[in-house]
Amino acid sequence: MTAAQRLALQYVLLFGASGVSLPFAGLWFRAQGLSGAEIGTLLAAPMLARVVTGPLLAVWADGFGRRRTPIALLGLAMAAGYGGAGLVEGVAAWAAFWFVGATAAAALIPLTDVLTLRLAAREGFSFSLPRGCGSAAFVAANVGMGALLVAAPVDVIIVWVTLAALGVAAVAAFALPPEPVAEGAALPGLERFHGLGRLLADPVFLTAIFAVGAVQAAHAFQYGFSAILWKTQGISEAVTGQLWAFGVGVEIALMWMFEPWRRRVGIGPWSLLMTGSAAAVLRWSAMAFAPPLWLLWPLQALHALTFAATFLAGVQIVERLSPPDSQTAAQTLSSVLSAGLLIGLATAASGPLYDRFGAGGYWAMAAMAVAGLLAAVPLRRRLSDVRPDRRSRRPAA
Repeated sequence: MTAAQRLALQYVLLFGASGVSLPFAGLWFRAQGLSGAEIGTLLAAPMLARVVTGPLLAVWADGFGRRRTPIALLGLAMAAGYGGAGLVEGVAAWAAFWFVGATAAAALIPLTDVLTLRLAAREGFSFSLPRGCGSAAFVAANVGMGALLVAAPVDVIIVWVTLAALGVAAVAAFALPPEPVAEGAALPGLERFHGLGRLLADPVFLTAIFAVGAVQAAHAFQYGFSAILWKTQGISEAVTGQLWAFGVGVEIALMWMFEPWRRRVGIGPWSLLMTGSAAAVLRWSAMAFAPPLWLLWPLQALHALTFAATFLAGVQIVERLSPPDSQTAAQTLSSVLSAGLLIGLATAASGPLYDRFGAGGYWAMAAMAVAGLLAAVPLRRRLSDVRPDRRSRRPAA
């Protein structure tokens, strides 16, 4: 197997697990007798804690000689956390084990992204190809588990996620290339924390991850309330599922077809980020008018730009702006901001926005996208001066 194929297998297992844990975890906890408030608190705790656990795990991961080693260990932690949740009883025990599993799962994504970026740059394949396989696995896991739960007991959710996590650990340990974390010996722990501090003190880097994070977090209202809003418009649950699947399908198409072409013609990540940001402003502004079904299809197609294009731009921008020995920390900080803090706050605000304004809550998401767009504008000059290897100038931004 090539390096790209091995990484694709890793993404399939990783997102095959999250494609079940994200939509169906609440269903499993409800079957255990938990209330809605208990389930919400239990699921939110790992997300909010990522502000602390994300950077700490990134610094820890950079202390190893090979990038695959912490990935394998986190895969085992993920399996132990999710699997343990299925073996214990009581809210406190479930919360503790789920926290471990969800925290490890979240940390695995930026670590795998960093490894993929390094290998893609050296071996010439597109980062989006293996990552797109993960997106496809996410959709397949949604559909597969939904069909399975028609006849299978709800505990199949825990079994599926635990087995996928063990697969992540096995592939990392025995199949992923032995890419070193850094040239030479690993940095001492204190120096790795200093590297994290330098990233946090870099205003350009912080501006970049805020720009990406604001556009990504603007999806919060869509994630939480689109199905409810569409149902009030008379759109069935079946069509809602088709709309979601269509959006992710177009996202995958962008990763597999457009992204390699973009790399060949030299369109830089700043242009990609500006396009994704502008598309987000358009998408959420239009959604605020509660558009009819025929218009929802092209608006869902914009997911390829608002999510996928912004994500691909983000990982490349962060990789360019961070030194080689801090790339894990840099990607983790970006993930913590976009998939943790900002989207957590936006999700918390979405409930009151929906209660008061209905579809008008999308205007707040459009405003977040505008903030990301404005933050991205001054990044062009800095990115034009930095190549991916940070050693010479590159004109494409």
